[in-house]
Amino acid sequence: MNNNRRRNFRSRPQKNNFRRRNGSMNSNSSTNNLTNNGNVNFNRNGSMNNMHNVEKAMQKFLQLAKDAQSNGDPVLAQNYLQHADHYLRRLNELSDRKETTVDKTKITEKTVSENDAQKKLSQVNN
Repeated sequence: MNNNRRRNFRSRPQKNNFRRRNGSMNSNSSTNNLTNNGNVNFNRNGSMNNMHNVEKAMQKFLQLAKDAQSNGDPVLAQNYLQHADHYLRRLNELSDRKETTVDKTKITEKTVSENDAQKKLSQVNN
């Protein structure tokens, strides 16, 4: 029986492409603390900037609230309604932002077309 025999430890070579948690070893620690905040670069799967995804999430929480209410759990229903309210506010925010960008592009197109018309008039008059 060879169970009592010790094995010699063989070290593995260090891989250079291994990514460390705290970034490069040469980086300044003060700058590293600023960029190490987990919320700064947090990206959701199914972004909150897509109106369709936000509306879908709102409908999902409304349905969950109805189901919880029918099951006799008013606390859980209220929780789901608060989530749905959050998504409704986010949906309203996105639609307002979309309307303002559409209005800005219409104003820009109108001024550009007016400028073009004035240039053509000045060319005809000359």
